[in-house]
Amino acid sequence: MFKIRDVIIDPPLVLAPVAGHTDTLFRQVIKDLGGCGLVVSELVSTEGMTRQHTRTHHLTRFVEGERPVSIQIFGSDSGRMAESAAMVEAMGADIVDINAGCPVKKVVKQGGGSHLLRDLPLLEKIMKEVRKAIRIPLTIKIRSGWDRNSINAVEVMKLAQDCGVEGLTIHGRTRNELFSGHADWKIIERVKQQAQIPIIGNGDVFSPEDAAGMFRETGVDGVMMGRGVLSNPWLIRQCWDHLSGRPVIKMGLKQKADFMIQFLQRVCRNSPPPVALGKMKKIGGYLSRGFPQGARLRAGIHSAHSAEEFFETMESYLADKITAE
Repeated sequence: MFKIRDVIIDPPLVLAPVAGHTDTLFRQVIKDLGGCGLVVSELVSTEGMTRQHTRTHHLTRFVEGERPVSIQIFGSDSGRMAESAAMVEAMGADIVDINAGCPVKKVVKQGGGSHLLRDLPLLEKIMKEVRKAIRIPLTIKIRSGWDRNSINAVEVMKLAQDCGVEGLTIHGRTRNELFSGHADWKIIERVKQQAQIPIIGNGDVFSPEDAAGMFRETGVDGVMMGRGVLSNPWLIRQCWDHLSGRPVIKMGLKQKADFMIQFLQRVCRNSPPPVALGKMKKIGGYLSRGFPQGARLRAGIHSAHSAEEFFETMESYLADKITAE
């Protein structure tokens, strides 16, 4: 357990913001499975927020059962960032999080995300203006630097502290590394050692043993997980059980299949038809990882032309495999 000002994060495990995945439906499911002390929204464009784009409102939706919840914003205009942060506070969110780590090209080209690691005067201006605009806690998510020749995570952390930021998440890769290679937990450790605010570590946590290793090797206050949870929604719960000395629940194919069908049916019911099928294919692609002959299942669901065809393909595959199991 740790606190970001008066917001208690217990357990100290956090669901990462993953664009296109960690919407309110997914966050609710992860909270219900247990072990998750904080959820963070998909990154939200401040241009979209301040221009009242409908999609942006969808991205910022949350329910009481998700609390504590952090809404992550990105952009390069300090005025719009401050205005958006005030909107997040008005929505009733517990924390505003500034994205200074997203490596995606379209975000970086707009001057947001990890581009801010190359423009610390702009980042400082953004942090100060956002801090003035809100009363709730402010955090930031960064990467270790732009590339291996410009690792500046400790400098950014100290700047953030000086600007009134009250918590920091660091992914142990540079922007240019994207998700290749291995996350550098040593830089996470250095940031934690010199920080006066809570530090959350992120990068390459795919098992309960990884989470324990992150805590042990870096001394962080919390551990954030993203990609691993997309294919194993039980990961955060499993990590918490392991850290607490309890047996780790292992899911069989039938349990995974039941979860997959129920969750994707919920996605289907809560999304417009043209959007629903695309989301189901994307989410189904992750959830089916590790299934026997999963590639065949993924080929079938990706070729589906309707929700009905999608579920028929799934049910046919799963009936065959579960019977065989």
